[in-house]
Amino acid sequence: MTWPARSRRTVLAATLAAVLLTGSGCSSGADEHRGPEWKKGAGAPETAAYMKVGVPAGATEVKGAVKLVPQDAVQLLTFVTTPKEAEALGRQFEGQGPLIVRPAQSAPPATDPAFAHLGTPEPESLAGLRWAGVCPPCLKDQRRKHMQWIEIYLQELDAGRTRVYLRAW
Repeated sequence: MTWPARSRRTVLAATLAAVLLTGSGCSSGADEHRGPEWKKGAGAPETAAYMKVGVPAGATEVKGAVKLVPQDAVQLLTFVTTPKEAEALGRQFEGQGPLIVRPAQSAPPATDPAFAHLGTPEPESLAGLRWAGVCPPCLKDQRRKHMQWIEIYLQELDAGRTRVYLRAW
């Protein structure tokens, strides 16, 4: 069966229109590889307030950001302080046991590393860090009941300095 030229053009135009209209919802791959979105204007004061964490007065390299992800936001905070201050903060997150040493991961933890946005390496990629993570509502932590999870990493830089990484959502 041979269709008249006019019918073929009509079918072709309708097919092309349908592809263009439905294709706009399909992923071309480019959307999947876009970088994360970051909340404008959100920094260390906002993330520390969200986490209910007091940044020690003498802390240096204080940085924070909010990474916007579907249906949630990941709060990031990092700073360098004394080992004593870092230990005191770490104890707040020892839900069912003390901070544990976690082995470094050989591969990056995610396709879009979060702490790199703050100019620091991902804590999971570093050897010898101590870690603790808790579900505040599970522990009936009323100060942090709005969070699903919060974790802390402590990295000893030298005898008098420790980097603190905090991540919450």
